[in-house]
Amino acid sequence: MLKKPLLLLLAFGFSLGMNAPLFSQDSFYRGKVLRIIVGFPPGGGYDTYTRLLARHWGKHIPGNPTIVVENMSGAGSMISANHIFRVAKADGLTVGHFIGGLFLQQLLGKPGIDFDARKFEYIGAPAQDVFLIGVSKASGITSVQQWLASKTVIKFGGAGFGAGTDDIPALVREVMGLPIQLVAGYKGTADIRLAFNNGEIHGSANSWQSIRSTWRNELDSGLLNIILHVALKSHPDLTKYPLAGDMIKNEDGRKLIQAVTQVHGASVRPYVLPPKTPKDRVLILRKAFADTMKDENLLAEAQKGNVDINPVNGEELAKSVQSVMQLESGLVAKLKDILK
Repeated sequence: MLKKPLLLLLAFGFSLGMNAPLFSQDSFYRGKVLRIIVGFPPGGGYDTYTRLLARHWGKHIPGNPTIVVENMSGAGSMISANHIFRVAKADGLTVGHFIGGLFLQQLLGKPGIDFDARKFEYIGAPAQDVFLIGVSKASGITSVQQWLASKTVIKFGGAGFGAGTDDIPALVREVMGLPIQLVAGYKGTADIRLAFNNGEIHGSANSWQSIRSTWRNELDSGLLNIILHVALKSHPDLTKYPLAGDMIKNEDGRKLIQAVTQVHGASVRPYVLPPKTPKDRVLILRKAFADTMKDENLLAEAQKGNVDINPVNGEELAKSVQSVMQLESGLVAKLKDILK
């Protein structure tokens, strides 16, 4: 029969064994720096979401690492996506945040993409985007019907195909006949907004999530006039805007709208880790991300800054990306012709 001190020692040792993963998790992140690399310059929607996340995420990660944000802009965030896939260490200390529209561009065979979306480890997304078409007051356009009738060509600013700023205008130009001239090459929505305010361009396709936080002055002042909600079903907060789905009668056009808005919806703001990141660290960061999205302080700050929080967890995000990568071949062929 075991003596009581020995039993207590065994029980203590068993307890340590049961909690070893927790201790190892805590010791791994304690004293570390977690880097989030954003694929766009400061001042845009992706940067805004990331800096909000960075202020709150660390307290939910065991060990409470320091979190820093770095911007690696270029090629519509493709440079940063390639970096996370090919260069960043798979140690759980480097997170990427780039535009999820690049997943569709991989499917379409876009040159320069050096990643496989199916191999990233997905942490989650803070919001699911809903895209709107807006034009400047100076353009004189007040409605889609007037625009179509006048045949006035409006310049839209773009960051490169793979971004909703480019994919959405190209799509509605094709399926609705809207007279759009797409001017690509801007580094992100912050530069597009500056060009809009300077009169270089007079149109923008942007998510409601970015508009309400980073284009608020233009919207409230009337400089930006929203004329179209690009979706088949209306978002509850956007019912006052005309719906593309009500204007497109062609079934192929409706399928294309559905496909592209799916790409630029649930999977458009992904936070990812490099392939082969240890699974325990993936799960730690997934849980911490989900907890952060419910953090009262983050939600209060988001509300104050008009930042929409409508999160997708890591598992759901991974499934959404897999769905994008399985688009039917007919849609893929048509999108290749449109998004080129």
